[in-house]
Amino acid sequence: MTQIDLSGRLALVTGASRGIGYATALELAKAGAHVIATARTTGGLEELDDAIRAAGGSATLVPMDLMSEDGIEQLGQIVMERWEKLDILIANAGALGVLTPASQVKAKTWHEVIGVNLLAPARMIRAFEAPLLASDAGRAVFVSSGAARSRRAFWAPYAASKAGMDALVQSWANEHQQDSLRINIAYPGAVRSQMRAKAFPGEDPMTLPAPADLWPHFAELVSPECTRHGEIIDFAAALQSA
Repeated sequence: MTQIDLSGRLALVTGASRGIGYATALELAKAGAHVIATARTTGGLEELDDAIRAAGGSATLVPMDLMSEDGIEQLGQIVMERWEKLDILIANAGALGVLTPASQVKAKTWHEVIGVNLLAPARMIRAFEAPLLASDAGRAVFVSSGAARSRRAFWAPYAASKAGMDALVQSWANEHQQDSLRINIAYPGAVRSQMRAKAFPGEDPMTLPAPADLWPHFAELVSPECTRHGEIIDFAAALQSA
């Protein structure tokens, strides 16, 4: 695994109870960061906390539904009041919705997928910009998907919401060309996860990279030395070329 020293730094990871969020939160803690881990699934967060403690790290667990309009804003206030800064934001939580013809997608699905994949990141920008700027080297990574560009048939809510998030995040990044905040988007590619299994039920998950295999790419983007900004980084392409 990539060696990086994040001692004394504060990281916040959404969707941290499983998959990419879980693995990234654990690696951040192993590298010395104190991790604020958020997810809807309390049991998964508790398992993460056990793993972090076993690795000698520390975490604060925040069970939270990103569909809550006030939850993210309140968390931003708590972060600022308690820690006075946020060094790393990993906006990982996502919703796949239902894979079906666009004309058959119900309003409830649109509301959920847009809410988690687009509106929640917008609220995070509002809530966490100040603590990120209070850091000497704030780093924000938003986990998106190649579906935003491929526009695969039957994936309309997911593709549209991720494309919207990409535009949102890159626009925000363009507002921060003159300060130390570095904002990037990650396309993780096909990874062994519950969301991937739901989308491709016939696929052998053991043929895919594990979530922990992505850590070297996240490590680069959260490092205080990172100079990349406003980019979309295709992790899958990087893994194939490695």
